[in-house]
Amino acid sequence: MITAYTLHGKSLAIQPLDLEDKLPPNTLWLDILKPDEQEQHWMKQLFVEEVPELDELDDIEASARFYRDKDGLHIHSLFPQRLGKEIDGINVLFTLRNNLLISFREDDLGLMRLLRHYMRQDRLEVEDAPDLLLEIFQLKIEYISDLIEDGYKTLEDTAKEVLQVDDLHKTMSDLMLQEDGNGHIRLALYDTRRALRFLKRSLRQNASDEQRKWIDEMLYDIESLLPHTQFLFDKINFQLEAAMGFTSLEQSKVIKIFSVAAVVFLPPTLIASIYGMNFEIMPELGFDYGYPMSLVMMLMSACGTYYFFKRKGWL
Repeated sequence: MITAYTLHGKSLAIQPLDLEDKLPPNTLWLDILKPDEQEQHWMKQLFVEEVPELDELDDIEASARFYRDKDGLHIHSLFPQRLGKEIDGINVLFTLRNNLLISFREDDLGLMRLLRHYMRQDRLEVEDAPDLLLEIFQLKIEYISDLIEDGYKTLEDTAKEVLQVDDLHKTMSDLMLQEDGNGHIRLALYDTRRALRFLKRSLRQNASDEQRKWIDEMLYDIESLLPHTQFLFDKINFQLEAAMGFTSLEQSKVIKIFSVAAVVFLPPTLIASIYGMNFEIMPELGFDYGYPMSLVMMLMSACGTYYFFKRKGWL
């Protein structure tokens, strides 16, 4: 799927493209989503060197994520996206040259839909391609801020449930999902910081004062968000440890009951074992009240052991 965004004044118009279409004049942004073989062949008219491949999107080396060649600046950027309770990371390749921004991705992205929504409502004003790329990064940082805020709210809920035995499995699952999502958020922040620093170095001569100031403000926002992700990690780990400790405490209570029961019934078991021996000469065998006496002895020994434990405070 290929979509062109043409500049009219400071607004952008959306125009889907077919394989027979040429690049419209005044195109500021070309967004390419899940291209098939024919669409990749169509993309060859845009690139002097190799056309990007889908499997290149997940490269982690800096040399493969941020570089310049004959086609312009290339930036691989990681975007977090919430899917239900889970947060996943989606890579997008941006190519910036002259006054054209090309984005290449294999998954749909909610942030791009939000961007198109802003365009339809004329809430997005840009003058050139770097402006548009900075707008995308600005929306990304704002979206990450919302995810962090949601993380705080989720942990407030799990803090109330972490000591409830019935929902402990669900609470542990929520905490694990939150820990994984916070990892994606933190990784996206580091990735965005690297991308902005690379963009600032690359546009040192061509960027306007406003754009340089904009980049500095976003870098400051990222630095202010990173401690929040560390705090969330610490809080998640604390709640996980509290849940594990509470589980161990509940299990130790059960083991304690079994241990006390075993000790309480040990003296009666000893008495029953003695009178269960098959010796020929046992005086109590001829005693009329021998059986009731043994029952009373077993009961008294059990009660005495229980009373001893109670006074010691072990129960």
